[in-house]
Amino acid sequence: MPNTVSAIRKVRRVANQTTVNRLRKSKYKAAVKKMEDLMKTGKKNEIKSYFSDFQSILMKVAKTGTINKKTASRKISKISKKIKN
Repeated sequence: MPNTVSAIRKVRRVANQTTVNRLRKSKYKAAVKKMEDLMKTGKKNEIKSYFSDFQSILMKVAKTGTINKKTASRKISKISKKIKN
């Protein structure tokens, strides 16, 4: 149990940030899963229309530091290569 006022505030802030990070990470995972499902169906039009949203979601999550920026870039690059082929 924290004793000082600043430690109490820090615990509260960490708890709030944890919930925010969980939401962001679940949004990231949902976007990746949706893109993989679209890749399995093979519908080119839907894949291309969702790709920009997918890229936006990943970069927004990476910008906040929930996931690493290089991880997001690697995912985007890998999927764009699959789309081209």
